[in-house]
Amino acid sequence: MIIVSDVHKRYQTDKGYGKWVLNGVSFTIPPRVNVGLVGPNGAGKSTLLRIIGGVDHPSKGEVRRDCSVSWPLGFAGGLQGTMTGRQNAKFVCRIHGREEEIPEKLAFIQDFAEIGDAFDEPVKSYSSGMKSRLLFGMSLAFDFDVYLSDEITAVGDAAFRNKAAAAFKKLSDHAGLIMVSHGEGTLRQFCQAGIWLHQGQAYWFDDIEDALKNYKDSIKL
Repeated sequence: MIIVSDVHKRYQTDKGYGKWVLNGVSFTIPPRVNVGLVGPNGAGKSTLLRIIGGVDHPSKGEVRRDCSVSWPLGFAGGLQGTMTGRQNAKFVCRIHGREEEIPEKLAFIQDFAEIGDAFDEPVKSYSSGMKSRLLFGMSLAFDFDVYLSDEITAVGDAAFRNKAAAAFKKLSDHAGLIMVSHGEGTLRQFCQAGIWLHQGQAYWFDDIEDALKNYKDSIKL
C-alpha cells in the first residue's frame, strides 16, 4: 500500500518559488492495483511519480510506502554520467542484490537494454532513450512490489516497445504498476484505476476510463 498524504510541491526558480505543481494531494493506492496518472503537460504527473518513488521530495506532506517501490522507469536522474552503463548497473546491483548475483544481473541488464558496446561507455555519451533502456533493464533485474513507469513504452523502436509491453504484462502478474503515459491505449492495456491531475489536485477513480473521461472533458472547456 502507498499512502500520499497532503503532498504539496513547488520548485525554486531564479525569481523565487514557482507556483504549486501539487497542492494538497492525498490518496491511497491499494496493493496490486495498476494505476495510470493522467493530465496535461505540466500537471505534475512526472513530479508525483518521482515523489512516490522517493527520488524527489514534497515541499510539504508525506508519502508512506508499505512496500518496495522501484525508481521511475524512464527517469535518468539516478545515473552517474562519468561511469559506464556497466559500472552504474554494478553499483545498483550491490545496493539491491547479493554479491554472488551480480554477474547474472549484469548479463540480464545488458541483454534487456540492447545498447551494444555502449554498455561499457560513459553514460554521459548516451541518448535519453539509451538511458531509459538501461534504467528499465536495471529496474526489471530486481523484484519490487510496485514499479513506476514514466513514458517508457514510447522509448526505442517498435521491437523494443513490444519488448517493454511484454515485460509490463509479466510484471502485472505479481506486482503493482503506476504509469505515466500520453497513450490512452497503453493506459487501458495496463491500468485498472486512474488518478487525474488537475490544477494541482489529484482525483482518484477506480476505473481508468473515468479518469480519462474527466481529463478529456477538462480540456474541452
